Amino acid sequence: KVPLTVDGMLASSTDPRTWSTHKDAAASTAGVGLGFVLNGDGIVCLDLDHALCADGNPKPWAAEILRQAGSTYTEVSPSGEGLHVFGYATVRHGRRIRRAGGYAVEVYGDGRYIAMTGERFQGVPSTLTDLSALVADLTA
Repeated sequence: KVPLTVDGMLASSTDPRTWSTHKDAAASTAGVGLGFVLNGDGIVCLDLDHALCADGNPKPWAAEILRQAGSTYTEVSPSGEGLHVFGYATVRHGRRIRRAGGYAVEVYGDGRYIAMTGERFQGVPSTLTDLSALVADLTA
């Protein structure tokens, strides 16, 4: 999960000089996979750790978040137990939100590197939708 440049040097989630295009990153042999930098441009990620049951279906709390998110790009996280839900919203400060029931949701929009798998969850589209209402609900 450590961000690297296409040359294998340490990269930074806050230094655009260390970032590259998807094309260049995909062609690189550095590291173990691809990542995405959230840079405050309106794309956000909801990181749902431990969201999946052993059978691969979402736990009830995660299913409710997915229902509210609607049809937006969601992938299985590198651990295989979580989900990354991507969409559009304004997130001023990323944060971890602990919820009743013992689970937490991380909401990020800027200054974060997300390790990607490209493993779409249950056939979701590769497009992004507006998550503003969901983010507002989670952060209220």
